[in-house]
Amino acid sequence: MTAKMLGRQIKYPPSTNSDLDGDSVRLVKRLKRAENGESLYPVAALSEDGDVDPVVDDTLELGLETALPPVGTDKESIEEYEVTRATDVHRRSGELELGAGRTSIYVDAFNYALETVLKDESHLFDEAESAIFKTWLRLNYGAQYLYVRLFLRKTSAWHRINRLGYCNDITDLPAAVQALQETHQLPLPPLHAQRCAGQLDLPEAVNLGSSFTFADRSENGITTLEEASPLLNLDELKVIAKEAKISGRNKQELLKALHSASKGQRGLSWGNGDGKDLHMFTQCNHNQYSNQRDGHSPGQSCSARANRDDHFVRKILSQTGSCIRLSITTLRLFERVHLVFYRSTEWTEKSLTTIILSRISRRKFPEYIVSRSANIFPSRSVLLEFEAAVRTQSVLDNLLEFNGTSKEDVYQRVVGMFEVVYPRWKLLLEEEKRKEERIYTSGEGAYLRRFSPAWVYTRIVHKAAYVMGRLKLYNREYELLSELLSQRLFHSARRGAWYQRRALIEEHYMVALFPNGEGEVEAEKKKWKRVALRTCESGLEDNDCHLIYHYDLQKRIMKLERALKVVKREQHDFGHVLLSKAAERVVRGVQVLKDRTAERKKGDQNMVPSRGAQTVWLDKQEGGGECRVEAMCLSWYRDQGWKGYHSEGGILRTLFAYLFYDILFLYVPNVFQTTYQTCPLDLHTDAFYASRASEINQRSIEISNGEAERLVIELDERGRDMKLCVVGLDWGFERKDLLEIVKCFNGGALATICKVIAQEYSRRGGGVPDLFLWNPETREVMFVEVKSENDRLSDTQRLWIHVLISAGIRVELCNAIAAEARPAE
Repeated sequence: MTAKMLGRQIKYPPSTNSDLDGDSVRLVKRLKRAENGESLYPVAALSEDGDVDPVVDDTLELGLETALPPVGTDKESIEEYEVTRATDVHRRSGELELGAGRTSIYVDAFNYALETVLKDESHLFDEAESAIFKTWLRLNYGAQYLYVRLFLRKTSAWHRINRLGYCNDITDLPAAVQALQETHQLPLPPLHAQRCAGQLDLPEAVNLGSSFTFADRSENGITTLEEASPLLNLDELKVIAKEAKISGRNKQELLKALHSASKGQRGLSWGNGDGKDLHMFTQCNHNQYSNQRDGHSPGQSCSARANRDDHFVRKILSQTGSCIRLSITTLRLFERVHLVFYRSTEWTEKSLTTIILSRISRRKFPEYIVSRSANIFPSRSVLLEFEAAVRTQSVLDNLLEFNGTSKEDVYQRVVGMFEVVYPRWKLLLEEEKRKEERIYTSGEGAYLRRFSPAWVYTRIVHKAAYVMGRLKLYNREYELLSELLSQRLFHSARRGAWYQRRALIEEHYMVALFPNGEGEVEAEKKKWKRVALRTCESGLEDNDCHLIYHYDLQKRIMKLERALKVVKREQHDFGHVLLSKAAERVVRGVQVLKDRTAERKKGDQNMVPSRGAQTVWLDKQEGGGECRVEAMCLSWYRDQGWKGYHSEGGILRTLFAYLFYDILFLYVPNVFQTTYQTCPLDLHTDAFYASRASEINQRSIEISNGEAERLVIELDERGRDMKLCVVGLDWGFERKDLLEIVKCFNGGALATICKVIAQEYSRRGGGVPDLFLWNPETREVMFVEVKSENDRLSDTQRLWIHVLISAGIRVELCNAIAAEARPAE
């Protein structure tokens, strides 16, 4: 690991010809319920009606992009950057490689990512891949620009060269296309083909062969009607459809009909008009029917079908002209580079532009130690296995969420995928335990483990446990949950859900799984209820079980103790955290009725406003102007002596940044990889809390003891004038208000809220009540969730209300009622 002290800038990649320095510059589903009314698989905090809290699914978030400051990535910001860069290039070289006096932020960002990876982590790529990188850096700027733009589009699709639309950006488009389609030789491949650890297949296009191109040619790449037909626009497709004697109302229907006809629709007339081609096609169908009747494979092709498809492919390509598609070999290689650079499996056009615009912004960032480690992926084999595991996980997620087949078939496929990775998961768990004991220091393991294949495998095991429950294989599900809870290295944010589900199985299903005679059924039921009670107690005692799960575990404990008739003096007392419902409040105002006639479907004059639609009100306290319902209710509360903001989660994120600033920027290896981050890379993961648990718990004690005011003053004096870039911190909140707020907050309640945010920062941003209020005279704070007649509470809103009330904070549900309705003027 190499550590760079704060303030040191990373040099701009040579390929961008820049001398600029740093100073100039995932589905909510309704769950089936058991007969007793409980969810069959409470993998998350459940709402009152049984919906899963969707924000507990910790797939691999965007890594580097989440830590960058919010910068303008619109067209104007990009053009301003490119003009500045083009002027600089022109000054030094006397000529520009791109047309119209411009350069490209996309190429700069692409090359910056590549050269950063090659500088720090070149050991992850073999000799042949390094040769591809060298060839890439020798390409002219126009070819690089075309490749990067296609890289950000539908990368698996063919593109018509005459419709690319980059003539204003590339001086010689044909030359750029030719450069990308040129064949280059590679060093001899190794004698033994590479393979992936475990049983997974290698990621696509790892074994490169003896040559490569950056892009494919349509002349020898498009061979089927399915590949060629989507290149046509609607008018061109209608011409083909007329010749093929097919019909459809839109492009999708025409394509479907053309493909169906290609597969053997009898009577399709095509060719030169002499009837010979039709006879060949009819004979082809007859031969296929004979094959099926005689028990032979029906999939045998014949020359008639091939000739017919070739005819249409040639006709389509004569319309489209030459086409280009990125070669799968180089495409997958550059995707792997971006995985290593962004520490994420996802990136977008915004990812590329943000990384450059952040570097040249005139903003002030906190001081911290920058360290871009070369050991995120310790070896090439680990990187390849991680990539293969992520691909497997993606397939599994698609099966469970967007399948079009029977549930039984889907579940069996998931079980099959689980059985493949399960032995490897067990082996890697042991390896990671040894690393934690002997290698990792300073809490670095929590973040590095997110790039271990075992992290992905653990999520697959978690999904498999869900499927076992759906298949009513409760014994196997119970075993998997026990194994998941026995390890503490991966997906700690899910531990509460695992405790919940295991306790449910123990309470309701274990007796049936292990029958012990009719006379002992009641005794067995009590036995397993005691086991379930102990599971819930273990969850509350587990420091890695997040606070959001405590309430459900406490409710189950009280329910089990009543069922077991535990004497009062031995029962748990949760009186200090028992949740009462939020108080109901009615605020009456004047609603403005907007004319929604244009929004109604034709002929449907009785359509009512949709649920959740915004309503318009008059704010009498602010001059009678139109406003949203939250502003109207805020004015009502101000009349009652409260101060407040309609901030939703903004005020809590700002307070968290003030109170945990030094912990946010505490040195932890690998989480600060640039000098322009607003937060550590692991903030949006469950590794943030795990790596800093001691410091966070100590800070919570300080806040409980009344130190919040001091912490606010210290950061405000340091950062307000320079508008320091810190995640979540909104300098628009006045210092006077912030000091009043922390004085009004109960210290323990504020510490609880901050701990919930620290445990799952990215997942606790939504659902905070609309209004935050405080009363300096009574030293009280209150949160208010505003609802008009078309609104209902979401699951995340219910969760936050539970958290706030359990911390002893007052919460109200404010129902806005129209005392008067006026038509809009």
